[in-house]
Amino acid sequence: MNNPYETPGLISQYLLFHYGKPDEILPYDEAPHSALDFAVRAVTEMVDFDLLPARSRALDLGCAVGRSSFTLSEKCHEVIGIDFSHAFVEAAQALAAEGQLPYDRIDEGAMTTRLVAHLPEGAHPQRVQFIQGDAMNVPTEVGQFDMALLANLICRLPEPTRCLERLPDLIRSGGQLVITSPYTWLDEFTPRDRWLGGYVDGDRPVVTIEVLEESLRPHFKLERRQNLPMLIRETARKFQWTMAEGSLWKRL
Repeated sequence: MNNPYETPGLISQYLLFHYGKPDEILPYDEAPHSALDFAVRAVTEMVDFDLLPARSRALDLGCAVGRSSFTLSEKCHEVIGIDFSHAFVEAAQALAAEGQLPYDRIDEGAMTTRLVAHLPEGAHPQRVQFIQGDAMNVPTEVGQFDMALLANLICRLPEPTRCLERLPDLIRSGGQLVITSPYTWLDEFTPRDRWLGGYVDGDRPVVTIEVLEESLRPHFKLERRQNLPMLIRETARKFQWTMAEGSLWKRL
């Protein structure tokens, strides 16, 4: 299967999702404005920065085009963002190096508007390194972290359990793990026999958050959960409104 996250259309869509101004994304009074800035809120609403040590290290696993990584850099001494998409990583690297990146927003059919993604105010790009890599096989060379963010990643992996099994070695004792996901299990991304939830086993519904808690329990304690709405603009009049669940875990 070709990776859709290497296509120009999705690169532009995610640049808008991560860096677009509210009026560039959603110029309607009737719309759900609380769902904007998801890549920022996944960090600011979920990470307890007061509990992180000085000179902390953060991992943004499945970083896409990098907005959450840059938000983490405001508080963390070092941030490593890893994504499977070469194109996403190259876009994030360009923003870190140049401070801006032009892209085309799709408006209607073949009509587009040229916009520019800007490095967020307050970000420290010198603290951030973006790497192309596999979330199911994170290299040991990256070391350990004081916190890790997995934003909308687990239901896009062919083998999500491989990613979960790697987490205890990536996060130091006392560190934080943030997982956000709408639990959108699809055969095109994850074979059905590897879904963490979203199916019935006999007469028992298998719910993703319960499987996560069972899988992570030997090494992590679930601290809290909250709803995180998000909005992705496809065209001027078509949007994806999604309610992801955010969960914060403490490494034992």
